[in-house]
Formats: sequence, C-alpha cells, structure tokens
Amino acid sequence: MVHYKSSEEIEIIRQGAEILSRAHAEVAKKIEPGVSTEALDKVAEEYIRDHEGVPSFKGYNGFPGSLCISVNEQVVHGIPGSAALQSGDIVSIDCGVFYRGFHSDAAYTYPVGEVTVEVKKLLKVTKESLYLGIEKAKTGNRVGDIGFAIQKYVEDFGFSVVRELVGHGIGKTLHESPEVPNYGKRGRGAILKTGLILAIEPMVNMGTRNVIQESDGWTIRTRDHQPSAHFEHTVAVMNGTPEILTTHKYIEEVFKL
Repeated sequence: MVHYKSSEEIEIIRQGAEILSRAHAEVAKKIEPGVSTEALDKVAEEYIRDHEGVPSFKGYNGFPGSLCISVNEQVVHGIPGSAALQSGDIVSIDCGVFYRGFHSDAAYTYPVGEVTVEVKKLLKVTKESLYLGIEKAKTGNRVGDIGFAIQKYVEDFGFSVVRELVGHGIGKTLHESPEVPNYGKRGRGAILKTGLILAIEPMVNMGTRNVIQESDGWTIRTRDHQPSAHFEHTVAVMNGTPEILTTHKYIEEVFKL
C-alpha cells in the first residue's frame, strides 16, 4: 500500500532529514586513512541522538550499526567494525534518521585519500545519475521514468546498475511501497502522485552488475570485486518540481567540493 504524506508530515520529514544531513557531515569530518568504521558509526549515532533523533538502521531486522558502511567492492549493508580505512579506498555511508514518527534516508560515497581517475569517474557518474533520477520524481510520471534516467546515464559511461537492490518509499516505516529500481522503461510502473516520499538511491558498479551476499548475512558486494558507489536522497514527489528533503551540501562543505 502506498502512503501519501500531508504538507505537515512532509515538514516533519524535512526536519529529520536536516538532522540526517548534518550527521553525514559530522562523519565526513572524520573520514581519513586509519579511521575505523566503528568510530564513524559512533560519531553518527551520537549526533543523531543528541538532536532528538533515533538511528533508523540500528536494530532494524537485527542490524548492529547506526550506519551501513561499505568499502570498495562492498555495495551496501556493510557492518561497522574495527577495520581501518586506507588511502585509495572508497567508502559508502548510508544513514537513516527516525524523527517525530517518520524516517529519512541518505547515502554518500567518499574517496579516502587519493583514488584513481577511474574511481573518481565512478563516483561522479553515480552522483550525477541520482539527480537525473530525481528530476523525474514529479507528479504524473512513473517509477520507470526514474529508473530509465539513471540506467541510461550510467550505462552510457560503461558502468552497470545493480538490479537486486532498489530505492523505496519511506515514511512511518523505513521501507514503504513503491519500490524504485535504478533501471526500467519510461512510462512503466507505479504512477507518481503528490505527497509520495521516495528514497532514490543508485547503486553503480564499475564492472558487471552481479552481486553476492557475504557470510555475515548483511554485506552485499560485487561478484567481480570491482568497486561500487552509492548515493541517495529522500525526495518528495511534487507537482512540477521534486523537493529534495535531504542535502549533501554539508558534506560538500567539509570536502570543499
């Protein structure tokens, strides 16, 4: 069942999304070679709780962290731990905040130290594909319009879109209908109506699109061990122009992008 939000509910989600966006920036300040992923997780959880939010992911179906932290060939759902980041890595940070009864969700993939030219291209294209998908998230369009925009852009650069994992509706629960694949055909899928809140999140591999689950039961990685990038925003479907409720601007102020 699809749940549409009132303007008042959208405003609450926007407030939670602000906490989430600033929590991402606090994590971004700590990303450097030598930092452990569990240290990053602690930063996010403390910031969220200090600002009257609750980490959406912690305890979700038994997940142990406040962040999903996925390094290099890990696509999503990496578990924070004692492993330290190294120069040349990329690290995807996915975070959710539950605030006043509603969730928001956002992800960003960071370079650690100096990364290769091809990896920089992967990050750039994945991020750009997110915004191309968001442009299609307006009243009267369909879910397939979002997926088509992302897929075409990514594949034009020779990268591949993960099929097994998709974006989703979001609100009182973390994952709501409809699913939002990062691939598809224009004019197909659920019609988008004003008040729908979506988590749009391209997951893009440098190599093939094939993925497998690691033995921890959570982490998804590329089958060919090539790097993967992940960017995500929480977006309100509106009549005309989609409203992005989360923001990457605080992250980009830290990284001076």
